[in-house]
This record gives sequence, C-alpha cells and structure tokens, in this order.
Amino acid sequence: MPRRVKTVEQILKIISNLDQVRNIGIIAHVDHGKTTTSDALLAAAGIISPRLAGQALALDYLDVEQRRGITVKSANISLYHEYEHKPYVINLIDTPGHVDFSGKVTRSLRVLDGAIVVVDAVEGVMTQTETVLRQALEERVRPVLFINKVDRLIKELRLSPSEIQQRFIEIIKDINALIDMYAEPQFKKKWMINPALGNVAFGAAKDKWGFTVPMAQRKGIKMSDIIDAYAKGKEAVEEFANKVAPLHEALLEMVIKFIPNPREAQKYRIPKIWRGDINSEIGKAMLEADPNGPLVYLINDMRLDPHAGLVATGRVLSGTLKPGVEVWLVGARTNQKVLQVGIYMGPDREVVGSIPAGNIAAALGLDKARAGETVVDIRFKENMVPFEKLRYVSEPVVTIAIEPKDIRDLPKLIDALRKMSIEDPNLVVKINQETGEYLLSGMGPLHLEIALTLLKENFGLEVTTSPPVVVYRETIRAKSQVFEGKSPNKHNKLYISVEPLNEETIKLIQEGVVTEDLDPRVRAKILKEQAGWDYDEARRIWAIDENINVFVDMTSGVQHLREVRDTIIQGFRLAMREGPLAMEPVRGVKVIMHDAVIHEDPAHRGPAQIYPAVRNAIYAGMLTSKPTLLEPLQKLDIRVPMEYIGAVTAVITKRRGRIVTVTQHGVLARVIAEIPVAESFDLASELRGATAGKAFWGTEFSRWAPVPENLLMDVIRKIRERKGLPPEPPKPEDFIGF
Repeated sequence: MPRRVKTVEQILKIISNLDQVRNIGIIAHVDHGKTTTSDALLAAAGIISPRLAGQALALDYLDVEQRRGITVKSANISLYHEYEHKPYVINLIDTPGHVDFSGKVTRSLRVLDGAIVVVDAVEGVMTQTETVLRQALEERVRPVLFINKVDRLIKELRLSPSEIQQRFIEIIKDINALIDMYAEPQFKKKWMINPALGNVAFGAAKDKWGFTVPMAQRKGIKMSDIIDAYAKGKEAVEEFANKVAPLHEALLEMVIKFIPNPREAQKYRIPKIWRGDINSEIGKAMLEADPNGPLVYLINDMRLDPHAGLVATGRVLSGTLKPGVEVWLVGARTNQKVLQVGIYMGPDREVVGSIPAGNIAAALGLDKARAGETVVDIRFKENMVPFEKLRYVSEPVVTIAIEPKDIRDLPKLIDALRKMSIEDPNLVVKINQETGEYLLSGMGPLHLEIALTLLKENFGLEVTTSPPVVVYRETIRAKSQVFEGKSPNKHNKLYISVEPLNEETIKLIQEGVVTEDLDPRVRAKILKEQAGWDYDEARRIWAIDENINVFVDMTSGVQHLREVRDTIIQGFRLAMREGPLAMEPVRGVKVIMHDAVIHEDPAHRGPAQIYPAVRNAIYAGMLTSKPTLLEPLQKLDIRVPMEYIGAVTAVITKRRGRIVTVTQHGVLARVIAEIPVAESFDLASELRGATAGKAFWGTEFSRWAPVPENLLMDVIRKIRERKGLPPEPPKPEDFIGF
C-alpha cells in the first residue's frame, strides 16, 4: 500500500472511535534506541522522509538532544496507520532513558496504556530498563518488547543464527522475570512476553527492519537471510528493510494487537490511579471513557511555548476537551478557561476543534496547572477527588549554587528558573536565606548540566555555578524526653517529644499507601496492621510532610488548640525543612505533642509566637536522640569482561562502595554495587580508565543510609561552613532554657 501523508482531518475522524485508538510510550535504558525506533514509526506515517529515519531523531527537537544524542524531554506525536484495511490512530510518547530524567518517564506513563520496551540485543536488560518497566507495571501500563540492535550481534559479535536465538531467549527470560516480580497478580500471566504470540519484535531501528515471529512465519523470514543481507552490504539490508520486513509494520502490528484500546484500559487503570467513588457519575464516565460525560483531563506535562506561553499536555479521561470550557483545577484550587485545544505532531501542535475521551491532547489557557494536576468541568468541582500523586523513583540529591554573570540578569534568572521548574518538577529551586544564593537541585550531575545548557540556549543567560554538592537528610536513632517549647512572649507552651519512624511506616508513606489526605480511620487501620502503630495514636496524626515525617497530637482538652492547629502544623513543616545539625531536610521522624498551653488572645498566639515554640522543642528533642545524617546511595549495575572484575571492585571499594552481587552472563560479568552519591562525581572516567573503556553501566537512586560515624562530624562541619553557619552544631540548651 503506498504510504500517503495522512492529514489531521483523518486523525480527527478516527479519534472518537476508541477501538481504533492506542496510547503508547517507548521506554528503555539510555542509548538502547528509543528515539531511532520512533523515527521508523514517523517515517511510516509520512511525517519525516524515510531516508532520514534513524538519523533525523525527529522527536529530539531540542538542540541539546540532537547534539548529545540523548532524549531529555518526552515528545508526543499522533500517528495514522492502517492495519488489515482498518485505520488506527496511535498517540505516541518517546521518553528519556537516562536515570536523571526518570521523572519525565513517570509523568508520561500516567497517561499511557501500553509501552514498547526497547532492549539493546548486546547489552540486554540494564538498570534503567528495570526501573522504567517497574514504573510502567506500577501504573498498570501493558508492556510489549522490541529487541533492537540485532545488527550488532551479526556484525560485531558475529554470532550464528542459533547463538542469536539463544541471546533472544535470555533477554525475554529477563523481561518476564521482571514482569513476574513487579506486575500485579491479575496481570502477571496475561502480560508475559511470548514470541510465538507476536508480542516481541526483533530488529535494528537504525537500519529500519524488524519482524515478529508470526510475521516471519507469514513471510518466510529466516535469521540466516538477515545475516546474508548484511554480508552482501548496505543495499541488500535496505531492500530487506523496505520490501520484506519494515520495522514499523512489526511494531504497529504488535501495538494494535496487544495494547488495549483506551476504553478497555481505563476500566482497570482508573481504580489504580484514582481513589474516588467508581460508582459516581464521574467514576462511571471515566471507566467507560464516555465522550459525553463530565470533562476530566489529567495533565502529565507542562511545556513552555515561546509564542503561546504554557501548554498543558494530558489525557482526556471523560467528556470532550474543547475551547471555551470553564474548568476547575483541583490541586491549584482555582478555575480557568480552556482557550485552545490541539494534538501533537512532534514539535508542532495542530489546533483542532475538540478532543474526545481516551485521547492525549494539548490545551492552552491552563497556566496555573502543574504536572499531575486534575482538571474537571467546573460544574463538578465539588464531586472531584484528585488523581493519585505521581511517585518518582528517584529524588533530587545533587545541588549547585547558581548566579548570573551579570548581576542585572538576576530578575531574568529568577523568571527562567521558575519556568524551568514548572516544565520539570524534578528540578527544585530554593533560595538560601543566609547567603542569598539560588540553589538548583536535580536528580544527578547530568540533569543539572542539561538545565544549565537550556538556561543558556532558551533564555540567553550566562551563569556561574558552584561545584555540585550532595543533599543530605537529618534523622534520629533514639527516642527523646518531652521538651517544653516556649513562645518568645512566654504565653504559649508546647510539650513535644520526637522518635524515629519505623521502616514499615517510611515505606508506606514513600509508596503513597499512607497519605496526609487519607481518611484518618482508614489510615489508622493501615498503620496498625502494617506498621505496628497504636490505633488511637495513628488516628491522631495531624500532618505528614513530603520528606516522610509525621506530626501526632496526643493532647486532650487543651483550650484554643483548634484555632492554632494550622499554625502548629506550619511550624512543624518549617522545622522539618531544615534540621538542627546542618540545616538539611529532616527524614523519618515522628513528632508527638503531649500537652500545650495556648493564650486565649489571638494577638498573642500568631505565627511569630507559635513557630519558635514548635521548632525549639523539636530541635532540642532531635539533638538529644542520637541525631545523624543520611546520605543518598546510588545503585550501580556494571557489565564488564571477567578479567576486569578486580579493577572494578577496587574502584568501588576505594569510594566507600560495596559490591552487592556478581553474576556471570556469557563472557561478561554483571556487578551490582552501591556507592554514596558524594563519591560518584568523576566515577565515569575512573571506571573507563580502569577497564580500558570496556565497562558499560547504569545507575539509579538506591536508598538513604547513615553517614559512617567516623566521618559524621567532618561532613556536618563542611556543610555548615558551606552554608555560612558556625562550624559546630548547636546544643539542646541553645533551644530550651534548662
């Protein structure tokens, strides 16, 4: 069938028939070929010339992406494709693979129903493959597999057809083991990868060929034919790709057959990502993806368009998105009007009249929204429960201080940082009150490096930065006595103690099972059954802050306490933002208020009186209960020839790292290790040097772990000096008059 460039009108005709719509993402480890795979699909849809596919990297439309050859943002596109004489629309998102950009993957998966997992045939399943597949399964997104770069097995490793088949079997086994580990029970069996069924494609995106087993059986393709084509040269490979096994045909057939349509998917995805009443009018409309129901639009991405301002991208889960609709933003608690609606064609946005439920859409006019926002028709604002919070795999653990080279650019820098943190919520911008520095925190050194490049390229800003520093957390290891915190005017007294939260509680909060806005009775039941809390204490939780600390009110019959409740909670949050040891965020602490004396006159119990009373008692409690610092650890997954294991181990142990496991995969060893982020800044060059460039590896955030006792005071002093504080940490008596 000759490929014609399909117009936007044809796409619009199909998108209201949901049986012919698919919402998919392409996910993988960095450099395994996601964007090149997208190119093959774009060429098939006539969006870029087939000649350029594989080199165009059309969805890498930022200069920095084209230059570095990695994807930094998630790019969207709607493709038109015919399969068995029936037209389909495939809404595709190409996502980044580098660990520093895993937040983008999390946000994309929220609006997708299926994902093509791309795996490099030589490197196999790497850390980031595992991370993105786990994220997909947690969001109930169905995976299919594309084993890419098969040409490397033929040209570089010169494997025979049977050895190539063996390699495929290993990769499929690894992927199925992960599905078995991370998928929920009802999906484990159904979502397993089975080449005979056709949910695995094999190919080379760069050379644009690919096939599934059913397709190979239909067309009589054998592995030896492909090896022969490579032996004959470029033209033979091109002919094979164009005439016998075009990659887009294999991938799109796989997507259409195995990825559910939006209506099917919403039936099981909505109960997972939305805690509201499934039997309500809104609940039923979302389960059915009803285009005539109340409008519900879930935003997964905010982008800055230099001409149009902020553009929201998201999925219409019910109703129809069209210009002029008055909507309510549940998170921002404000109403706005949709001004314009569009679909994505890569970097371009095509304006359309309306987009029905089940599709991915762009909207203008919602500039108060942020990624993860729940948007609903204003008439239903009272009935709408927000969607589950987006949970990120990694946390921002590396920080740099940043200032403009020309001081007159400061307002411009502040504005640029604000806009960038809207586009990328994993970039955290703070101002250090003592030094007036602007601090930028990211997932890792590359994340910050790209942010600085974007500052220069998009905003024309030249900046100077400090070397990257690691963000620590403060915590305690023992229970404190009760301390009295007095307000500066001595009219208010709070009696507070602190103790460490147990691991079970930290995990429940981290996984979003226990949240601040959960019904207190439900929350208390979970904490009692799964984390050993006393039910009465668990019911009295007032606040849970983002760094996993809990405030519990165990007072009884205190007068005027209700009126200052919000002020006390705010005081608790402020104390948790900067702990007493080194002004770093606090993690894993339970703060208990046992009693209080509150002045009857509101003039004597404002924030200026209550905040210090809360903070002083908490700080004194923390300083007397074996306080320590937690440092972020990174997990390293290294593949290296067997003879270099000793060299790799030496590099890791020298940097306070530890080897977790070593396994053998053919001629390669796979080393899993943990290393403090503080020790990892120039790790790449040292690993390359020690292994003659033969190691390849992936990293991801692993966990928080206590700083070794012998280094603790040294680290605290260094952080305090960097922040312009006296080198020695304060003593309990600095906060409480003993």
